[in-house]
Amino acid sequence: MNDDGLLKMSELAEASGVSSGTIKHYLREGLLGTTDDVVRTSRNMAYYPADYVERVRLIKRLQEDRYMPLKVIKEVIDGDPAHAQALVELEDRILERAAAARERQGRMSAAEVRRRYTLPARMLERLVELEVLTPNTRGYDPDDVAIIEAMERFRAGGYDEALGFTVYETLRYKEALEPLVREEVRSLLDRLAGEVDPDRAAEIVEAGAEPLRELVGAMHSKLLLAELRRARSATD
Repeated sequence: MNDDGLLKMSELAEASGVSSGTIKHYLREGLLGTTDDVVRTSRNMAYYPADYVERVRLIKRLQEDRYMPLKVIKEVIDGDPAHAQALVELEDRILERAAAARERQGRMSAAEVRRRYTLPARMLERLVELEVLTPNTRGYDPDDVAIIEAMERFRAGGYDEALGFTVYETLRYKEALEPLVREEVRSLLDRLAGEVDPDRAAEIVEAGAEPLRELVGAMHSKLLLAELRRARSATD
């Protein structure tokens, strides 16, 4: 770093943990501000502001962890880079807390699932293939187990293959819920990021999880009955 707090490219790469080649690509794509920020002392030597370090890290995280294309990243950080940074910090904190909660709750091994539940092995395999269940080498997380229990109750109530009910019914719900969840996450994070301390925001998200499940379940029941009444009216 020189006396003005500027960094050479090699120093910027070392401080940010991102290669010089990748940083140069970000520069060409206009992701690091204007050329006015760069001080060129010769044709082959330039110095960059120290605040580029965090900006480069943010771009790399949005690209690799959030799978954002560079065009979208540019729009996000040009609009409000501080808000984009707050979003990343909030998402990371929520995910950290969720992972810690999962560790506290523990996982159920595949052997224990087979012992405790009667779902056929082929059904469990299909649910994993459809990414409805996402076990790892240590077994199934609590949400996986809740899904398995729900499937078990469905089958006990008569929702079985003999009537045409298969694991692919869960895929229908998964595909219907995904856009709703994406919109919910965007809306929630936009409201909380930068406005509430990340730990407090994560607490709010956790506190809302169970009421949200109850809300969705109750609304589904109301809509199901309303649709059955409409179907009956149409046949009268």
